[in-house]
Amino acid sequence: MALLQVKQIEKSFGKKRLLKAVDFELKTGEILGVFGRNGSGKSTLLKILFGTQTAKTGSIKINESKYAVRKHFWNRNPVVADEVIGYLPQFSFLSQSSKVWDLIPKYFEGEEQDLIFRAPRMTKIAKRKVNELSLGERRYLEVLIVGNLKHPFLLLDEPFSMVEPLFKELIHEFLSSLKAKKGILLTDHYYHDVWQLADRNLVLKEGNLQEVNTLEDLVQAGYLRSK
Repeated sequence: MALLQVKQIEKSFGKKRLLKAVDFELKTGEILGVFGRNGSGKSTLLKILFGTQTAKTGSIKINESKYAVRKHFWNRNPVVADEVIGYLPQFSFLSQSSKVWDLIPKYFEGEEQDLIFRAPRMTKIAKRKVNELSLGERRYLEVLIVGNLKHPFLLLDEPFSMVEPLFKELIHEFLSSLKAKKGILLTDHYYHDVWQLADRNLVLKEGNLQEVNTLEDLVQAGYLRSK
């Protein structure tokens, strides 16, 4: 089992203090749901964890290894180089003009490629260009790629947004199968999908993370409207 520990993450933009002493833990074998309204700082937090955004203060610890949060890591980031944290951003990271079957070998070799090509519905996707795929097909492909990397921890930002039901179901099944060997942080405004998959849930409100155990807790936190 691997353990990701996040301590005292603070982030400001000008005079706006977006994140205030954010703390949480994530271990392999679980899915952590993070909720929050637009502008609450969810995506910023994920970028800090991945290393493409800096934080004012805080620390990231994976087992016994510590990582700074006050420098851009980019390719020299041990989190990237050591294949520890994988990140699915809201935007597409794939070359839109490339055919799917040409993209897979850029990320995987041998039997690892076969895992992607044998995934459900991939025979209908592989021959087409990325820009010819539906939103659901493209997002499913991106989740497959990130999920099959060797990283023990995954940060998934809006994997269900605008995804048609068929591919949403396939993403659900895939993430459920990954949980046995990875720790997954999942955030999406399609909150029912997150709630269905997550083992634990947090809500980001006014810069702090709060534990939520029921949908009523999300109402009390101002994330959902009361019925």
